Amino acid sequence: MGRLENKVAIITGSAQGMGAAHAKLFVSQGAKVVLTDLNEEKGQAFAAELGENAIFVKQNVASEEDWATVVAKAEEAFGPVNVLVNNAGITMAKSMFDMTVEEYRRIVDINQVSVFLGMKTVAPSMEKAGGGSIVNISSLNGLVAGAIGYTDTKFAVRGMTKSAAISLASMGIRVNSVHPGVIATPMTVQEDTKAAVEAFAKFIPLKRVAQSEEVSNMVLFLASDDSSYSTGSEFVIDGGISAQ
Repeated sequence: MGRLENKVAIITGSAQGMGAAHAKLFVSQGAKVVLTDLNEEKGQAFAAELGENAIFVKQNVASEEDWATVVAKAEEAFGPVNVLVNNAGITMAKSMFDMTVEEYRRIVDINQVSVFLGMKTVAPSMEKAGGGSIVNISSLNGLVAGAIGYTDTKFAVRGMTKSAAISLASMGIRVNSVHPGVIATPMTVQEDTKAAVEAFAKFIPLKRVAQSEEVSNMVLFLASDDSSYSTGSEFVIDGGISAQ
């Protein structure tokens, strides 16, 4: 029997990358998964690949209306939601002086406002289910400095997680954040970034970057009943970087 047997999960930004890895593991562990992303072509194809226990819903995670639609479709297809993984996020390689207010607000909308909307919209469905688990994907840069905009919002996700954990505890809903370091995704292994990532890996205590599946295993733990007494906490997967 899978660790997520009979659980209904929503995973944002799951057409590719880490989100896709989470979704694949969740389905293998018995969950019924709602994949969301703006990339409809990839999302539909991936849902079909995962089979009857997965559906795809196109979503702008910064839209309150889209969040209501996602939850409604999840309940219609599978029933009340047990698990939410707020995975969608973006970054931008620009300095504070080069970034426009519009660009900054886009990062805030996608990385931060989406998490607020997701928790707010999904909580009533989880209450109907008798409780649930929310896993907010922050970053190592939710603990230490990094790119402007990205770092700001990932620190915010960490704080929101703690506030929501207290607010939602009476509803039987746990909320935790995950803080990945450098992960081998299509973005980090492409030719123009591969050399820089390999050079940085030499400074990681474990001397390598993580695979998406290693993050997925932590997300699975937090989504499952195995972590039934964990809430309001941050779980770091960085190969020891933040310990230095």
